[in-house]
Amino acid sequence: MSLTSDQMELREEEIRAHYDAATAMLEGFDHTPRIAKPREVSAAPERSPGISRTRRFRSTTPGLVTRSTARPEGVQLIARIEAADGDDPLVSPLQATVIHALRRALAISLAVGEAFSGMTGLGALKRANLEGSLGADRKTEFGELLEAEALVSLHVFANATAFLLAPHQTEVTVEVGTPEETLTDNAQLALHGCLWELDQDIAALGTDEARMVATIAAFAEQLMEKVTLRAQTAARVGPFTAANWKVEADDLSINGFTPARKARGTTLTMQFKKPHEVVGNHIAKYQALRLAKMLMAYDFERRLNPFAELGGFIFTFMGDGKPGTGKTTLIQMMAGLLYDYCQNAGYPFRYQNFGIDNIDSYQGKSGQNAKAFVQNVLDPSVIGFGTIDDIDQIAGKRGDRQSSAGQQEVTAVFMEAFAGANTVVRGNCTFGMFSNYPENVDDALRQRAGARFLVDGPQTREDYIDILALLMGKRHDIPLGDHELYAAQEIKRAVAASFESHNRPHEDGLLRVWDRVEGRIGPLDTIAKLGTYLKAIQEADERFTGRAIKNITDAVKVRAMDFELPDEWMESPDLFLFKSYDEKSAMISDLRRPITVDMVVQEINRYADSEFRYADKSDEVAIDGMVRDMRRTEEAKKRYLEGRE
Repeated sequence: MSLTSDQMELREEEIRAHYDAATAMLEGFDHTPRIAKPREVSAAPERSPGISRTRRFRSTTPGLVTRSTARPEGVQLIARIEAADGDDPLVSPLQATVIHALRRALAISLAVGEAFSGMTGLGALKRANLEGSLGADRKTEFGELLEAEALVSLHVFANATAFLLAPHQTEVTVEVGTPEETLTDNAQLALHGCLWELDQDIAALGTDEARMVATIAAFAEQLMEKVTLRAQTAARVGPFTAANWKVEADDLSINGFTPARKARGTTLTMQFKKPHEVVGNHIAKYQALRLAKMLMAYDFERRLNPFAELGGFIFTFMGDGKPGTGKTTLIQMMAGLLYDYCQNAGYPFRYQNFGIDNIDSYQGKSGQNAKAFVQNVLDPSVIGFGTIDDIDQIAGKRGDRQSSAGQQEVTAVFMEAFAGANTVVRGNCTFGMFSNYPENVDDALRQRAGARFLVDGPQTREDYIDILALLMGKRHDIPLGDHELYAAQEIKRAVAASFESHNRPHEDGLLRVWDRVEGRIGPLDTIAKLGTYLKAIQEADERFTGRAIKNITDAVKVRAMDFELPDEWMESPDLFLFKSYDEKSAMISDLRRPITVDMVVQEINRYADSEFRYADKSDEVAIDGMVRDMRRTEEAKKRYLEGRE
């Protein structure tokens, strides 16, 4: 992949110039821990019995006057990695790969640190310090730049390590905890500290090759997380965050403190569903079908989707309905479509679900799990689909004392990720939140769902005949009877009827508002009248805020894009998928429909109906709970008085 206009090339000769220093650090160095406590682990074994490993090179920090450590602790990472398979005297291919990846990551880190030193004038300050000519007025700047260089070196090392080892990870996972020996006196000491702690983790947790790789990858992720937080308050890191480097040989992009992600898809084992196997749920099915094709319009070179730029892209949506109405089937259908499209186009596809098992009792871990989930799906080098099933159980309401700390952490992460100050919608991924009880989801988080999919399951007589025939299968002799199988599931006809049904509200509370407004000002056929209706809704439900209006207008723009990209464009990628960004944008613009009053009215009613439905359910649940409490109180009083007699 070629360089973009805002990237600088980190040349291969600049990286290889640091191979000797990187190899020396992996072979062995002395480090006395200053913050972390050493674990009770065995020393790294020597490669050959009776022969000590000697260091061919001992790196120094030019221009920095330092004192020796008090008590050396030998760190020999190569020997530690080679011992991951027990007593085998030969180095395995995976062990060699890991060693090479760590050397490469260290060399990239040192090369970026050197570039940062040159950009900021730190190199000159180091020479002045070595010569004893550093003025007192420059010492604060010198110290801040050394700390910045240390943070840069640590993050680049962790970033490159995680990126290079990504293809070699398995399903094995390891919990390493937050790194403690994170030193920022200078870059060399910082790298020594993190390598010392990595050696400790491998010794304690890397009991075999798979766990060894998982340990290193987990350590790299945790180190990036900690360094990124430290960098938020550090001085002098601006030149690094403003610069972008590209390592062509590895296809690695270094964009400040943002983790690079390997373009690696997931192998799905779920049972996919075909569209006709989703019975009922016409609007939800229709929007899921269109969203799957929208995602495929993403341009990997521009890292932007024309739909995201033109309007009409669904970044987040919420599917709600009663248990058993088809939410899981809808997920299986959309994931299957995306998987097939990506397989045909050769695009990496990543599906990930965030479930209740990601809520952890350790403080902060649930939030970390949620951040990792979001980052994996957001990865601009893949087509991503993230689902959060039973979100009412996973994300807690703020202020709800029954919600755990982990649930509160997850709510905060999702709110920031879906509509925060730093949210960037590229159009390569979408997040679907699903719930049987959406009224139990935090109001602000629920309103971050830009689209609403009412998953109401089969509704008509034809729907119930279709689902019975589908689930019965073919191993029976019962005749079908007078019925055209799956004719009711014809998308266009069913969707048109579903949209038209929203020309008037469905919920009683909203219907009263509609009748009152329409009776006073007549048909809603102007912007002013539509705005009057929206204000009346807000007066009836104070949660109907500006974000609700944005979601409605986004849904209207989706309706303007109310066309289905031809199947031939998915089957033959050269017709559309492989064209340039500008060509794809022009082809989409030619298909765009004009916005009508009916579209706006229908989308206002669809969105407001869902909010009134959630509010009514929430109120009913709260009232039922209070009634039960009162009954229990009365029964307790009765039994108490009877006991005193």
